[in-house]
Amino acid sequence: MGRRRALELYRAPFPLYALQVDPSAGLLIAAGGGGAAKTGIKNGVHFLQLEQINGRLSASLLHSHDTETRATMNLALAGNILAAGQDAHCQLLRFQTHQQKSKTKAEKAGSKEQGPRQRKGAAPAEKSGAETHREEVPTLEKVLEFKAHEGEIEDLALGPDGKLVTVGWDLKASVWQKDQLVTQLHWQENGPTFSNTPYRYQACRFGQVPDQPAGLRLFTVQIPHKRLRQPPPCYLTAWDGATFLPLRTKSCGHEVISCLSVSDSGTFLGLGTVTGSVAIYIAFSLQRLYYVKEAHGIVVTDVAFLPEKGRGPELLGSQETALFSVAVDSRCQLHLLPSRRSVPIWLLLLLCVGLIVMTILLLQRAFPALL
Repeated sequence: MGRRRALELYRAPFPLYALQVDPSAGLLIAAGGGGAAKTGIKNGVHFLQLEQINGRLSASLLHSHDTETRATMNLALAGNILAAGQDAHCQLLRFQTHQQKSKTKAEKAGSKEQGPRQRKGAAPAEKSGAETHREEVPTLEKVLEFKAHEGEIEDLALGPDGKLVTVGWDLKASVWQKDQLVTQLHWQENGPTFSNTPYRYQACRFGQVPDQPAGLRLFTVQIPHKRLRQPPPCYLTAWDGATFLPLRTKSCGHEVISCLSVSDSGTFLGLGTVTGSVAIYIAFSLQRLYYVKEAHGIVVTDVAFLPEKGRGPELLGSQETALFSVAVDSRCQLHLLPSRRSVPIWLLLLLCVGLIVMTILLLQRAFPALL
């Protein structure tokens, strides 16, 4: 079997740090930038339209949102609320798509004669016609901002009940209801680690419990806080989404994990590493299914699954799941997991019956006097 390879889906004009997918519109939301340094590298959020073209998933830039002097380092999306971590600040943005009329064929023909062609999404002249169609353009509105940690926010996750989990460089993982602290996670006290090896929370994500509509899990990644010559392993942990008590912890190797994602159904976990590798795990058992070593060749900053609802199934095609990854190399890659089709039970029973019949016939031929 040859080495797995990832497909490059999009390349941005700035380093990419965060990624989300809006299922209803089939939008891939990628964010990053050059930060406050005056390097000429902008800070922004790019909205990419996902489409199936000739049997392959592709992405094209639909809209670019300027975030001025702050680079967005992490994103979380729940409904129409987009949470953005920028340095030590957390912004809550209301994400909305509105329709904008585009030109008719007559207007497009006229624009060629009268002057330069307008960019896609520019405001058209008001003119009705049967061929006029509308394009979706996203807008954002700040709802709330508060200080969540002492130092930078490493990751954040929005739950379906409105709770927000943030993890930071201060070694804390906090659960919020708007800007009010609800509780904090306690893994180091009970985790399978050495007492002289401090760990910090690197990533956090909420996920459903398969076959349990009301069930909710929180998944976190713990990594050594300091780099050691012989680094201890990183850990994956599943938490109860109501009590925020740990349920299961398992080592995920010595490659330092940089990011985490959970599929819609809670079936799969996606991981990225600081060395550019990408992996897919089974959420229930925390066992690894898919792995591409150094897919990016540099730190993977975020991963996100293609949604299993909305336009997700249409875009997924015959694959079992699809994982997007972004990195400091400004690239967005696509990782496909082929369907693992199991043999139907009725076919197994039929094979068993066939084997029994064949065995009886062979015995009859070999020992006719005994049967």
